[in-house]
Amino acid sequence: MAKFKRILLKLSGESLMGEQRYGIDEKRLAEYAKQIKEVHDMGVQIGIVIGGGNIFRGLTGAKKGFDRVKGDQMGMLATIINSLALQSALEDNGVRCKVLTSIRMEPIGEYYSKARAIEYLEAGYVVIVGGGTSNPYFTTDSASALRGIEIEADVLLKGTRVDGVYTADPEKDPAATKFDEITFEEVLDRRLKVMDLTAFTLCRENGLQIIVFDMDTEGNLGKVLAGEPIGTHRGVIHYTIGQRKGLGISAPHPLYVCGICPEQNTVTLGGSQDLFSRRLTATDVNLISCDSLEKPVRVQAKIRYRH
Repeated sequence: MAKFKRILLKLSGESLMGEQRYGIDEKRLAEYAKQIKEVHDMGVQIGIVIGGGNIFRGLTGAKKGFDRVKGDQMGMLATIINSLALQSALEDNGVRCKVLTSIRMEPIGEYYSKARAIEYLEAGYVVIVGGGTSNPYFTTDSASALRGIEIEADVLLKGTRVDGVYTADPEKDPAATKFDEITFEEVLDRRLKVMDLTAFTLCRENGLQIIVFDMDTEGNLGKVLAGEPIGTHRGVIHYTIGQRKGLGISAPHPLYVCGICPEQNTVTLGGSQDLFSRRLTATDVNLISCDSLEKPVRVQAKIRYRH
């Protein structure tokens, strides 16, 4: 069973290059389509935003003499090319899919609106939104945050070529180190570029959870959504409910131990909101104010309050 009902999946345009130096790698495109189909078959409603860096990036063009606005508009067209390619790959796999564009260009794609996107999602379509925000100076990271908020997604999944959040781009800086955990505030303070600051601010202010994962490893998307293990731990005896430190998993928000199952040797992580419960079972209780409880009483329980 999927952990989330509706997601916004952000895909990197550069990842679509695969082993190539430019354009779309058909093998990588097919791998992505396969993973998305598997998740779609789980009953998850899927919205997608794709970058265009495998074809043209506006900021890079500006550095080469292009007008920045024109360059960004060219980048928007690149995202639509990628959107159409992914739509075709999904339809080849039997997945119903719609491309909505933030810029009017019927019949290539329907003009995007929140109502139309949600209508298609609820009807079982995968919805790909191309064209970024339709405005220059905004990245597709910002577009994914905006569309995720608009379609009321449960989570924004950022599929990348690396397995988490680092101090720098690990593909360019071999000295980059991985964060075990990191908050929205720390990302903003450090000006990390796993997503741009505008995107992070949008997600933080609107309570949209972000999960960063390696999309290029086949099956990872399904594992994230099924809540399956995406890492290893040192043994359940080393963890307690509410624990935050020493988890060995990177994320742009704090993670806590929310569940421990010794029988299956699993540790379940989640956000702070996942720690709240209306029920607590306690054994071997040491009572201070009385010797025993003769009738039900109302109590307030705190677990590892300051851990």
